[in-house]
Amino acid sequence: MTEVNGARRSVCIGLLGGLAGMALGGAAKARPTVDDQGKVFRLDGGKVTYAFGLNPQGQLQTLYWGSALAAADKLPGAAAFRENSSNETQSVVTPFEFPGFGGGLTVEPALKVTFPDGVRDLALRYVDHQAGEDRIVVRLKDVSRAVHVTLTYAMDEATGILSRSATVENRTNSWIQVDQLAAASINLPYQDDYQLQYLTGKWSGEFTLETRAITPGSTVIESRKGVTSHQANPWIAISRAGTDEEAGPVWFGALAWSGSWRIHVDMDAAGNVRATAGYNPFDFSYRLKAGESLASPAFHSGYSDEGFGGASRVFHRYQRTRILPGAPTPRVRPVLYNSWEATYFAVDEKTQGEIAEKAAGLGVERFVMDDGWFGARNDDRAGLGDWVVNRKKFPNGLAPLIRRVNDLGMEFGLWVEPEMVNPDSDLYRAHPDWIIHFTGRPRSEARNQLVLNLARKDVYEYLLKMLDTLLKDHNIAFLKWDHNRAWSEPGWPGVAPGEQQRLYVAYVDNLYKLLGELRRRHPKVEIESCASGGGRVDLGIMRLTDQVWTSDNTDPFDRLMIQDGFTRAYTPAVMMAWVTDAPNFLNKRVTSLEYRFLSAMQGGLGIGANLNHWKPEDFQKAKQLVADYKTIRLTVQQGNLYRLVSPQKNSPRSATLSVSPDANQAVLFAFLHASSRMERQPRIQLRGLDPKKVYTLRTISGTVAPETPKQASGAYWMGNGIGLMLWGDFAAGAVAFEVQ
Repeated sequence: MTEVNGARRSVCIGLLGGLAGMALGGAAKARPTVDDQGKVFRLDGGKVTYAFGLNPQGQLQTLYWGSALAAADKLPGAAAFRENSSNETQSVVTPFEFPGFGGGLTVEPALKVTFPDGVRDLALRYVDHQAGEDRIVVRLKDVSRAVHVTLTYAMDEATGILSRSATVENRTNSWIQVDQLAAASINLPYQDDYQLQYLTGKWSGEFTLETRAITPGSTVIESRKGVTSHQANPWIAISRAGTDEEAGPVWFGALAWSGSWRIHVDMDAAGNVRATAGYNPFDFSYRLKAGESLASPAFHSGYSDEGFGGASRVFHRYQRTRILPGAPTPRVRPVLYNSWEATYFAVDEKTQGEIAEKAAGLGVERFVMDDGWFGARNDDRAGLGDWVVNRKKFPNGLAPLIRRVNDLGMEFGLWVEPEMVNPDSDLYRAHPDWIIHFTGRPRSEARNQLVLNLARKDVYEYLLKMLDTLLKDHNIAFLKWDHNRAWSEPGWPGVAPGEQQRLYVAYVDNLYKLLGELRRRHPKVEIESCASGGGRVDLGIMRLTDQVWTSDNTDPFDRLMIQDGFTRAYTPAVMMAWVTDAPNFLNKRVTSLEYRFLSAMQGGLGIGANLNHWKPEDFQKAKQLVADYKTIRLTVQQGNLYRLVSPQKNSPRSATLSVSPDANQAVLFAFLHASSRMERQPRIQLRGLDPKKVYTLRTISGTVAPETPKQASGAYWMGNGIGLMLWGDFAAGAVAFEVQ
């Protein structure tokens, strides 16, 4: 049975992906104020003030976004900008908060609609507003047609992060078609030295940091894949030319959406900069019947005058306290072992139990069995979608293995890929209509699989029943939720042609609904978002999953660059990193076990090596490092991150420092990628410590310079620094600084 989303479901689930995605719960309350006389709306939180106003034409425009203003400071009211010429009218150069396509607008709109009579003009004007404890809600309406738009602004008091979203409602007597919908447009006044940073990549090379000057013209960052994607991530940062890691202004934001998305950055004719973020308008069309609504995702944005490091630290804090499951105190990531590289598809009760015993001896807390446990799954060509335990491999089901893992003191986790199906599967043979496809057209396979149409009610109900039963019948603590291909042929046969493109929203809405319902029924189960590595990492999926798989590339040197880019946007509290074998399976690079561990210990630590090949000394070293990691992981995952030396621009060195929120512990990881001509390594000067506290040095790995004191003040470590004895290629060291 196929069902088209009705008005109530469209609103409720859209809000789940939008307003609820803002994680608006919690104790922190920002300070919204409204100057009714001057028609100025203002939100203050953290060290930030955001203000917008109502101009004489009834349009909302940006007034200020930056360092916190004094409460008594009065901002001038909004006034439409003076046109430069008849070719650069007010609609082109005025920094509108939420521009509709109409009235001569030629810059990027936040909302574009088509009416049944062919009119595509939308002129939004202020209707009314409400101010709550931490938010301002403003209603707009078209000047003559019953199209209403509700804008929600919610600011976190502690960090000053502003979450914005929009809902468009059709109150006409007929349908309207939404061709484009953004969460927000952000505006910055003219400066001649703005720089844009964003993240690009590919499979095995995610989170590559790109920087370019913002000049006249547009930069479009997007995914058209139906999923967040490896090629781009929905995060941006805008800075001034002089901004560095620890000083200078940075405006930043990320879209909470796990489907096709777009961020459009441009400079208008007057030199103003705007960025518009929302659903990707490519192939997008969402027809609203009379009385129906569509909500945008949320765009979470912030400002810091403490450089890129300050911007990421405040964003990390916001994610930990307002976004992640368990916020404001998300659970620390346990040390896990994943069996994929040890056994691949050749899983069975005996071999998994034997390797679980070896993992437990290392101090591993969670054992995860990967692909191959279900259906006719002996390779990637068959069985996907048939989530029934393979009785040839597990004659007594999964229960004996799970008991064995639990008896070893570990939680049990399992790999699943619910959204996909192999054509060679019982599920596909029974329901070939359940996939995303166009009638009578070829069905493109990737990794020998097709994408189930999760927008369908019957597909949603099947997956919920299957996963719910799996979790009810087994003591499973963790699901590694994979997604190994992008969409193709994005059709939805069975619904009216004018409604098929709802797929882009309805699929992701149901994904969020599915994850949310599973979490409600099984509140102790944790979930990892994996998509062939880092293909689905965004603030939408992070609201419903406990960790993310950063990349399939586990080479420890490559991971330093990937992790550096990742932490520009996202908190290490969710960043999983594995220790795997050398030579690495991707690039055949050989590195020491110690180097591999120290690279992975900067996030959530996992081990994915084939323990059957390890030597006794490998087990001894790994056991020691796992024990050391447990003493620092809370600081590493949930502390303040300082990127002391970036691996960007082919730097021969890199270093990070994580400082606990109370500044009683700090953990330094330092890496030498290559050395030559006996070059000396400079001291590393720390940041973020309490200058008055006395810190005791504890070496985790490597050797510190012989003149290094065992104890010194925070002022000493930040002023004098510390020297590590690193030589050769791919050398690393780690040191903890602790207040006794």
